Parts: sequence; structure tokens; C-alpha cells
Amino acid sequence: MSEVFEVIVIGGGPAGLACGIEARRRHLKSLVIEKGCLVNSIYHFPVGMTFFTTADLLEIGDIPLVCSSEKPKRSDVLKYYRRVVEQYQLNVRDYERVISISGTNGNFAVQTVDRNQVHRTYQTRKLIVAIGYYDHPNMLNIPGEDLPKVSHYYVESHPYFRKKVAVIGGKNSAAEAALELYRNGAEVTLIHRRESMDRDVKYWVLPDINNRINRREIEALFSSYVTEIRQEEIVVCTPSGLRILENDFVLALTGYHPDKEFLESMGIQVDPVTYAPVHNPQTLESNVAGIYVAGSVVSGKMTNRIFIENGRFHGTQIFQSLEISSLTV
Repeated sequence: MSEVFEVIVIGGGPAGLACGIEARRRHLKSLVIEKGCLVNSIYHFPVGMTFFTTADLLEIGDIPLVCSSEKPKRSDVLKYYRRVVEQYQLNVRDYERVISISGTNGNFAVQTVDRNQVHRTYQTRKLIVAIGYYDHPNMLNIPGEDLPKVSHYYVESHPYFRKKVAVIGGKNSAAEAALELYRNGAEVTLIHRRESMDRDVKYWVLPDINNRINRREIEALFSSYVTEIRQEEIVVCTPSGLRILENDFVLALTGYHPDKEFLESMGIQVDPVTYAPVHNPQTLESNVAGIYVAGSVVSGKMTNRIFIENGRFHGTQIFQSLEISSLTV
């Protein structure tokens, strides 16, 4: 006998938790399913990361985020969202992955498997998909990208001490990783397809990275791209021709995208270029009746459009439309 809910939220990030809070406020039996740990994407951010925004813009459920500085750090934010879950007593099933969804509006079946390989089936009247994008990096699609020395995520600098590290990318993640690596003893080469660092890099980071580049403390190869990764070197196409660089590690910080195949498996139409799911901008209901999208997944690859700051309001937006149409079908 499967457990029955009125609303199931897929994704335990800030947007998913905000949706869970709205369901809780309306006394609806709800469930949040997260394939990793709570706010899994934030957990995988660099250990010492400082958020671009102020604490109040990360808050959900009218619970204040209290931290010692104007801009919260990763540890502050993780602690905050744990407190939110406890305060609202949200029903979160973490380390449980959704493997299939079937049924129609008012009677969906959600099949999952947890880390102990236990399979479960839940029934729900409505579904909210808040899966984000951080689990799916944009691949370089070049020879050698599958070597163990290549990563699409940066966590901390210690493993790269006295190593030659290539950082690919020109946005916030690449700039911050390059700076921290340089300051902790790595020899850093930053490689970016454009002529300079992205203008949207955090205002306190951009002059720092540009100064390090101008002083040649960090080598920067602009208007350049990596064509091949080898065991002990990389091949880079530059405006002056091919260069072969000695290399120990590659951090390909080239962005991320939503799980297009998972969205399409539910019947949600996805733009083949932007990966944005088809949805009603007022209600956030997808082209599949009864399935809604929330958080950064709404914008597909255009990850600079929806952040925690605005995605946290999607729960209210969705449930306002549910109140109009009610949960009956």
C-alpha cells in the first residue's frame, strides 16, 4: 500500500523547502524528496564560500538568517536551512532518488529508491519539481575530460598545493577558485573563451582577480580554449596558436544545466537550446497538468536569471494558483 500525499516536492534546496513550507502552512499532507543531503547543491559549494547576497535575501518562511557578517558564508546558510526544516517540521526524505513518475493530474505515482536500495511508491495529487541544475555540469566534450585529474567542481585548495592547476571559465566560480588556489600555493592558469573576466563576477572579486592577472601572479589565457587534456599536460588553442602546458589538475568550471532527460520523462516539454521547461509564468504549472516547476530549474541553462533570492517566492506563487483552482480535479 503506497503512502498518499496531496503535494510532493522533488528537490530539497531552498526553493523546494519554500514550497514545503507553503504546503505546511495550508495544512496539506506533503513530502519533500531529495536525492542527496538537505540543500545538496549548497553543501557542495566551496567550503569557505561567501554568498554574493545579504542574509535577508536568502530567508524563507519568515525565519531570519542570523550571521556575524553582512554576507553569509556557506556554513551559516547550511545551519539556517537545517533550522528551517526543524522549525516547520518539514517531512523531508533525503538520500532518496525519484526514478519514475506516472499517472495524471490528481493521481500521480512517484517511484523512488534510497541509498540502501529500498524502493518505494508514493501517490500524490500534485507535483512540484525543484531540482535545480548543479548536479549536471556543462561538459567540454574534449579528449581526456574523463581523466581522474579533471573535476567540474571546486571544494577547497589544499589538494592542489604546489600543483599546476588549470581553471577553465571566467565567471564567479572560476574567479574565486583561481584566487583561493593562488593564495594557497597552487600555480594557476585561468583559461576563458572570452576576452576578459565576466562583468557579473562579484564586485569585490573582480578587481582582485584582475589585479592578480595584471601582476602575472595568475596566468590568464583569454580568447582561448582547451582542446585536449592529457595525463601530464593540456593543449590550449590561443590567439597566437596552440600551446601545450604542463598540468597536474583541471577544474572545468564552465557552468551547469538542469536534468533535461528527467524533466522529459514526466512529459514536460523542454526547450532544446535553453533547457528551460515549458510552463505558465503566472502559475508555474508545466505543460503537464498538475506538475509545477520551481526555483532555478525554471530558467534552464540561463542560470543568471533565477537565484535563491527570487526562486524562494515560487512556492507562494504556485500555491496561490492552487488555491484558485483548489486541489480537486
